[in-house]
Amino acid sequence: MAKKSMIERELKRQRLVMKYSKKRQDLKKLIKKTFSLKEKLALHRQLQQLPRSSSRCRLHNRCTITGRPKGYFRDFCLSRHVLREMAHEGLLPGVKKSSW
Repeated sequence: MAKKSMIERELKRQRLVMKYSKKRQDLKKLIKKTFSLKEKLALHRQLQQLPRSSSRCRLHNRCTITGRPKGYFRDFCLSRHVLREMAHEGLLPGVKKSSW
C-alpha cells in the first residue's frame, strides 16, 4: 500500500491538470500562431506562471486499489499484484491463467 500522502499528491496533480488544461492548451496554440518573438516570449512567460503540477507530464499512473506506482497495467488500472489476485479469483472478465 502506498503512502496516503503520495496518493493525495497525485490526486491534487490530477485536479490541477484538469483545471488548467484549457488555459494551457490555448496558450500553446497562441504561441504556435504568433510570428513576433516578443509576443511569443510574453505568451511563454504566461505559460510558465501556471503551476508546475498542472502539466500532464507530471502525472503518474497508480493502482486504483493500492496506489502502487510501479507494475501498472493500463487496461485494468491495477498493479501487477492486485491484477494477479483478482485474476485468480475470477473477478476480471476474459482473463485466465496461461499455461503451456
